[in-house]
Amino acid sequence: MVEIRVHGRGGQGVVTASDLMAYAAFADGHHAQAFPSFGSERTGAPVVSYCRIEDKAIRSREPILDPDIVIVQDPTLLAIMDPFSGLKDNGYALVNSQKTAAELGVSELETRLPQGHFMSMPASEIALEKLGRPLPNAVLLGGLAALTGIIKLESVEDAIRGKFKGKVGDSNVEAAATAYEYVKANMV
Repeated sequence: MVEIRVHGRGGQGVVTASDLMAYAAFADGHHAQAFPSFGSERTGAPVVSYCRIEDKAIRSREPILDPDIVIVQDPTLLAIMDPFSGLKDNGYALVNSQKTAAELGVSELETRLPQGHFMSMPASEIALEKLGRPLPNAVLLGGLAALTGIIKLESVEDAIRGKFKGKVGDSNVEAAATAYEYVKANMV
């Protein structure tokens, strides 16, 4: 089973990101579940969502404490919490930022993980260019597909088109594909 935790802020599409991951995994022939963890938060408050991907039925329903993959949609969270808490030693970390691990203050994490398992990428900037808004969720899903191979880019694109119609869907698909190429070009 692959367990993924997504950290961000309300209004960034954190819950939608997990839902789209689950849809993409299902399209790839896996079992999947996605669920959020939040209370009465408002826009801008920290939000966490989870996704599990498995080749058989998933019975577990509890929050993911020891994820295989952590996605950080908002790097300002790094100053107030440890989103990488419990990340497995062979896990993956994907952060929405133009900064390096050292500049983000997580160089110890990058060193601990296998080479190529940590990536920071300018997801908000890609989203702003492709969508006209700095919503990083679809961009980071394209990055996830490239970094881990856990889901296919085509399945991510299908999930996005299933959720968002017309120009919004097309723009998000373009953003995810741009992120996929960005990660492939910058992998170590």
